Amino acid sequence: MAYDSQKTISGTWGEVWLDGDYISEITGLEAKVNLTKEEVKMCGVMGKKFKVTGFEGKGTLKMNKVSSRMIMKLGNAIKEGRSVSCTIISKLKDPDANGAERIAIKDATFDEVTLSNWEAKKILEETIPFTFSDYEIYDVVEPE
Repeated sequence: MAYDSQKTISGTWGEVWLDGDYISEITGLEAKVNLTKEEVKMCGVMGKKFKVTGFEGKGTLKMNKVSSRMIMKLGNAIKEGRSVSCTIISKLKDPDANGAERIAIKDATFDEVTLSNWEAKKILEETIPFTFSDYEIYDVVEPE
């Protein structure tokens, strides 16, 4: 059975909270979990077999530059040798979709902070990579 094309979710409706603060200037969020695997050697088997032994979480926040939010959050901590750990909440709810997807990305640490990056006649954006060690799925969009 074909799906209803109007149920296709648009990222236009995405929202993000960083440590409880709503980030209205967000333009994109990507968070992925990559599996860590160890090869399991077996006699009589030609193909490689693997066992999952963990995961690595990586992601990227993309936002329009409207303030010094990330410099204030990370700048001095980096100079002082302190790690800043954050919780990122992602919510995606398209008006045509069958519900919302809401996920908490826990123990997120940003990999860098841009102190200055600008050009004349160019809208400024920030892309901030991060890693994380845990996540929790609050809401999902169920298939019909």
